[in-house]
Amino acid sequence: MKTDFLIIGGGAIGLCSAIALLEEGYKVTLIDRNVAGSEASWAGGGILSPLCSWDYSETVTSLAERSMGMFQDMAERLLHDTGIDPEYQRCGMLILPPFQEEMARDWCDRHQVRFQRVASGITGIQDEGFFMPDIAQVRNPRLLQALQRRFEMLGGSMLEHREALSFEISGCKITALNTDKGKLNADAYIIAAGAWSRTLLGEHAMGMEVRPIRGQMLLFKFDIPPFSNILLQKKLYIIPRKDGHVLAGSTLEDVGFDKRTTTEAREYLLERVHALFPGWPDPIRQWAGLRPGSPDNIPTIGVHPRLSNLYANCGHFRYGVTMSPASARLLLDAIHNRADPAYRWRE
Repeated sequence: MKTDFLIIGGGAIGLCSAIALLEEGYKVTLIDRNVAGSEASWAGGGILSPLCSWDYSETVTSLAERSMGMFQDMAERLLHDTGIDPEYQRCGMLILPPFQEEMARDWCDRHQVRFQRVASGITGIQDEGFFMPDIAQVRNPRLLQALQRRFEMLGGSMLEHREALSFEISGCKITALNTDKGKLNADAYIIAAGAWSRTLLGEHAMGMEVRPIRGQMLLFKFDIPPFSNILLQKKLYIIPRKDGHVLAGSTLEDVGFDKRTTTEAREYLLERVHALFPGWPDPIRQWAGLRPGSPDNIPTIGVHPRLSNLYANCGHFRYGVTMSPASARLLLDAIHNRADPAYRWRE
């Protein structure tokens, strides 16, 4: 059966895009090369903010801030509609020294973001930390479950274990998508395939520069959470969940489509964690994901320069979950000819 939109990629970006289109009354089919919600969106930590916003351009932080402002309402609606709790919580983030205090204060003042200097509470760290009380987190695997359930409730069609191979093109339009299980047709096509987006597009990628960047994580387990807020120190983040699980990450590795975990990454992350908390136990799990790396962390959201029924919503690098609700709105704007040029698909 032909559909209005065929979305390639079932992560947070693909699912939020699909839900936004379904709520507008479109028919949507979503395909995923594996199981929906099993790649980068699942593998990340669920921090709903760029780690240090002052390190990024306004193009990145404005999209992140818009999306962060949408998350609580989205999480509450998902819980109400699906019964699945994404565990959104405004837990705050404590940035431990050393950090660029002048830049941090200036950015927070300009963006009206609350902050305060506080004692770190960590043995061996004498200087105060920089606490941002309004930073939130979400339990990303449960968010993905809730998004998928909402997608199904709205009548979306999901095709998992369906690998996209190539497009058939006539003139300036795509006429079909070839997959490993046959041909699929739609009025329009949306690339939300994360790290695989550019590879799938091949010669049609134009100026889209998305590549896989591996990130590895460790998981710890405690009877009760050892603290309540996110900790950040020199790009190491530690994220406590309500049930006593604690995530620590992550690495940034340009190794292609290699998703294997390594002993070197485990030792590096564990050394960083034990420098702060010497008494912590060994981790109970290690995993890796492939982020869709892009220049300056800026995603591509909009219509293809030459193919009129091909759209992109990809290349969000480390912040796909964070940016997912606002990116879905930007995609709708592009479909309705109100594209934001800051995220346009470049030739």
